[in-house]
Amino acid sequence: MSTPLPPSRSSASDSSALQFVSPAQTPQSQPSADVLPFPQAAADAPSLSSSSSADVLPGVTSPQPLADTPARRPFNLPGRFPFRLPATRSGRVALALCVVYLVWGSTYMAVHLSLESFPPLMLSGLRNLFAGIGLFIFAARRDPVWPTFAEVRHDAAVGTLLVGLSSGMLAFGMRTVETGTAAVMVATVPLFATVIAAIAGRKVAKGEWVAVGLGLVGIALLNHGDPSSGSTAGSLAILCGAVFWAGGSFLAGRLKLPSDLLVSTALQISLGGAMATIVAWVSGERIVSMGFTPFLAYLYLMLVGSMAAYVAYAYLIRHTSPIIASSCMYVNPVVAVVIGAVFLGEVITKWTVMATLIILASVGLSFWFDYKRRGLV
Repeated sequence: MSTPLPPSRSSASDSSALQFVSPAQTPQSQPSADVLPFPQAAADAPSLSSSSSADVLPGVTSPQPLADTPARRPFNLPGRFPFRLPATRSGRVALALCVVYLVWGSTYMAVHLSLESFPPLMLSGLRNLFAGIGLFIFAARRDPVWPTFAEVRHDAAVGTLLVGLSSGMLAFGMRTVETGTAAVMVATVPLFATVIAAIAGRKVAKGEWVAVGLGLVGIALLNHGDPSSGSTAGSLAILCGAVFWAGGSFLAGRLKLPSDLLVSTALQISLGGAMATIVAWVSGERIVSMGFTPFLAYLYLMLVGSMAAYVAYAYLIRHTSPIIASSCMYVNPVVAVVIGAVFLGEVITKWTVMATLIILASVGLSFWFDYKRRGLV
């Protein structure tokens, strides 16, 4: 998917909404300029407390350049590179939303194409292992606050659930389940998060149980008309992946994780990917042959689906409300269904449309009751 990332853990009341949708870690401290995943534009400099040029552009430790010195590009890109981040906060938020919506909605097709050459668990492991290493290298250049051993251990546990098990089960299920169907099933993560919260002792309102029941009805409709054993097994695997995602997000809101958002995200992705890769190798998964299209799809998953999208989502968590950050839960399934129909020829049946609407409605109810419980609406 999809994801999704401070010295003490957040309280349960502060993390319950974000734990439904975070792919890495919910925010646990006040935002600061030196932990933002995106470099700040010069227009935002007055709003940063005690900011220097090093705060504005990660990795820069030299004094402020002279007026006639060409400005450095974000991420130390070459001077002739045509792309620049938007100068305004609203522009960067819009860009991050577009990345999260389109990229995570399209990763289902990329997984589908990659599975032509990659075994499912190996695909999940290698994709996230190298993406996490890349993010960690970028984070290290920003002189972050390094985590303790306990924080690294907690990140490994969260990453194993979010990345290793969740992404691995998704890839396993998508061998027999269409991309649009898989995306709609993954949208049930908030419903499973409600169940996990209830098991953990939180009082769940009747309306939240109604949302869970409505989501189960949507899942039943989604599988209507395709009773094949392969499809049933694939659907169960994807639902297990959604449960693992919800469980990892639940832990992320309660364990003490690294204070630097990008470092924590990088550790979770890389450590979770390493766990999945080891299990895949021990279980006998091997890449026998490599096609050109599957390899391109794999590169897209690693560079764009993991690295770029997680950074964009981390920016949304820090700079927008939980409602805006979690809106990908509603948009990604629709994008995936459309992409699957246009590029893969997947048929959109009336059952798919009905199930999608019902599941998205149940997710909306789940969020609304959670916000109401915490006094946000």
